[in-house]
Amino acid sequence: MTPNILFLFAPSGQSGSGMMIFLVQMLAIVGIFYFLIIRPKVQQEKKHKARLSQIKRGDQVVTVGGIIGEVVHIKDNQITLKSGESRLVVQRERVADILSGKESEK
Repeated sequence: MTPNILFLFAPSGQSGSGMMIFLVQMLAIVGIFYFLIIRPKVQQEKKHKARLSQIKRGDQVVTVGGIIGEVVHIKDNQITLKSGESRLVVQRERVADILSGKESEK
């Protein structure tokens, strides 16, 4: 039903070329969204997962909740952090950022 409605708004005698222009415009919009929004987000997620897999003992990390701590133990998907005088066990995916030793000392 929808294609029939679109033909009503097309100029007379040019129904085929009007639909072709419409389809090209829709493909252009989808392409723009992909290259400006979707693709950069996917690349950012891949880089973040790679950094999470490289966490080692002694690294300073920031959790999603904003807790800054030093990694003292790593077990599969769990990381034990020392923050102040307490120790926390967090999931590896809940680490938002990894601070290098130089940045954490500043």
